[in-house]
Amino acid sequence: MFSLKNTIVALSTAALLGTAPVAAIAQDNPGEGVTVNMAQATWDTGWFHAEIYRQLLTELGYEVPQITTLDNPPFYQSVAQGDMDLWVNGWFPLHNTYEDTYSQGAELVGAVAEGGALEGYLVNSSAIEEFGITSLEDFKRDDVKAAFDRNGDGMADMVACPPGWGCEINIEHHLDAYDLRDHINPIKAGYAASMADAVAAYDSGENILFYTWTPNWTVNELVPGEDVMWIEVPEVDLPDMGLADAAIIDGVEGCVNDPCTLGFPANDIVPVVNSAFLGENPAVGALLEAVEIPLGDIFAQNAAMNEGDDDIEAQAAQWIEDNRDDVDGWLETARSAS
Repeated sequence: MFSLKNTIVALSTAALLGTAPVAAIAQDNPGEGVTVNMAQATWDTGWFHAEIYRQLLTELGYEVPQITTLDNPPFYQSVAQGDMDLWVNGWFPLHNTYEDTYSQGAELVGAVAEGGALEGYLVNSSAIEEFGITSLEDFKRDDVKAAFDRNGDGMADMVACPPGWGCEINIEHHLDAYDLRDHINPIKAGYAASMADAVAAYDSGENILFYTWTPNWTVNELVPGEDVMWIEVPEVDLPDMGLADAAIIDGVEGCVNDPCTLGFPANDIVPVVNSAFLGENPAVGALLEAVEIPLGDIFAQNAAMNEGDDDIEAQAAQWIEDNRDDVDGWLETARSAS
């Protein structure tokens, strides 16, 4: 049996030896015991990088049992109120329209990808050549409208954005600003299904007009400069004209002109986080500031997903493994912040 002296020595030694490992464990897992309520956008092209961030958070010890899919308005309301902690699908300045809502309790932190997220209108290249289309203005011409009228209503059909998406606001603004209500019919059904229908129409030799953004599988399926071309707007006209300069972009591959008057400002893809949650979890803030995902990698995953590889969890895990050196540096930065 141990003597009292031996017991005291043993306890003291355990305490001394145990201090560093316990501290190390706490630092390695700053999220231990914390559940993160994470959201993702309704567009599936944003799910890959959402899953990457989810897995990185779990490596820090956070519990992220699921990702809730939400439209823009309910997410920005819920993140401000604290019902949701974060998402990594903010598009800014496109989502500036929600600032009055999210700024009541949330903030932007870091960037998934900066500057390369484009938006605009595209037309199949054969129609560009046949009809000399360069701008939305050309869709006021009767011959052009007839060539893109797929439902017989006398207007050109255009795949647009579902209600509630940030891009819907700008598209609706354009239809009024350029006096296109009597000339273009915006299709607002589910975007993925509408684009799949447009791709099938293109494959069968029909003309197509559609809105898209990058990164998105559409520009892998219909390649700008080959299958389709970005067209311009008559002039920049935005709900927020303070962003006008950012809507004329140099070097857009596959545009009818350079610089290209896309009519939408280039966007950053940005995490949006509840401020109270951020204050309690500095490791999350440091991680979000550190992480950056190349747009080319998102393009590649979107293309694979469109081809039927929809195991996003496995794709994200593989991306993390392929970029382990960078990932370990980001995680170390986050742990240090805790």
